[in-house]
Amino acid sequence: MHKNDMIATERRKRRKGLTLAEIIVVITLLSVVAAILFGSLGGILDEGKKDAAKLSIAQIENALGIYKLKSNKYPKSLDEAAKYMKGGKVPNDPWDQPFEYSTSSNCGEDYEIISIGADGKRGGDDDVSSCEKK
Repeated sequence: MHKNDMIATERRKRRKGLTLAEIIVVITLLSVVAAILFGSLGGILDEGKKDAAKLSIAQIENALGIYKLKSNKYPKSLDEAAKYMKGGKVPNDPWDQPFEYSTSSNCGEDYEIISIGADGKRGGDDDVSSCEKK
C-alpha cells in the first residue's frame, strides 16, 4: 500500500458522523413519512368526532325524553332540559360549538338537534343531525 492510500484509509476509519447531505436525506424521508401518516389520520379523527357528536346527540335526546315524560311536551330550548343531562348543563359538540336545537325538523320528528361540524357553518358535509339515524 502507498502512503496516500494508508492516509485515506485512516481518515475513513476516524470518520464517525454523518455528512450534511446524509442528514438532509434522513430529515426529508422522515418528513414524507410523517406527512403520509398525518394525512391518513386526519380522516380517522374527523370520523371519530362525528361518532362522538352522534353519541352526544343521543344523550341529549334521552334528556329531552325525560323532560317530555315529566312535562308532557318538549322544551323550547336545550337549556330547559339541561337538568336531565350529565353535570346539569348542555354539552358542546366535539368541535366545541353548541348544539343547535329546533322544535321542528326535516325528518318529521318533534325536534332536531344539529352539530354544525368542523367548519362552523350549517349545511356542510360535516354536519351531524338527530334526523340522520331515523
